[in-house]
Amino acid sequence: MGDFLKLAANRYSCRNFSDKPVEREKLVKCVEAARLAPSGCNAQPWKFVVVDDPKLVPEVAKTTCHLGANDYLAKAQAFVIVLEEHAVLMPRVAAMFDSQCFAKGDLGGAALSICLEAESLGLGTCMAGLFDRPKLCQLLDLPKDQRFFLVIAVGYPASDQRPKKQRKTLEEIARFI
Repeated sequence: MGDFLKLAANRYSCRNFSDKPVEREKLVKCVEAARLAPSGCNAQPWKFVVVDDPKLVPEVAKTTCHLGANDYLAKAQAFVIVLEEHAVLMPRVAAMFDSQCFAKGDLGGAALSICLEAESLGLGTCMAGLFDRPKLCQLLDLPKDQRFFLVIAVGYPASDQRPKKQRKTLEEIARFI
């Protein structure tokens, strides 16, 4: 298996983090990987807030742990919050499409780049789409109308054991013509 396929196969949503702090240099590399992700019209409709302050990390975790979901994120040692920014498209493209038409795909690529780089550095990640947006705005001193895409928990996995991936077969999802 190629190195990238091995990396993709090994990446999983970590739900059990150790207490070991994540080095700032590794978080910088993760955001650098996201910065290099492709985007429609090179709009780069993203910003990232990296939270690794030991006093603030538990507060961010609390915003993701409500309605009985995501309690396991309380053990994460850092968070990367992926923010959606206004995309500036080329004029001829903007004339045909809403400015945010490609943004969700672009943001997904950037988020995956964070997770894959983290995996390559021995870190675990878990993307959380359920969070208290107003509370995050308050905690991170962001405008109340800030658009969020995901909150990514980051930390060292507490175990080397990985869950078996349940994926559809190639035949179920792809058609070659």
